[in-house]
Amino acid sequence: MSDIVERIEVALNSIRPYLEADGGNVRLIDVSEDMIVQLELLGACGSCPMSSMTLRAGVEESIKKAVPEIKGVRAINLTAPDDPHAKMPAGF
Repeated sequence: MSDIVERIEVALNSIRPYLEADGGNVRLIDVSEDMIVQLELLGACGSCPMSSMTLRAGVEESIKKAVPEIKGVRAINLTAPDDPHAKMPAGF
């Protein structure tokens, strides 16, 4: 399992510059036995209404490409698009 975690971290490191450019980041929390990755969205990513799109289109795609045995990716703190406290990243 440590090899999988290492490969996930490499995948996350490849997309971190894009997340950080918008004031966000991501932290690996756990990989379940059924190969579901649990992440925490940090900074602006934790309060952005576009975080679900970022998670699916960027983070999950990068992880699954690097670690094909991963079945899914879930964020423990995904912001709903209609959350009144959600904040758009700079430039939107």
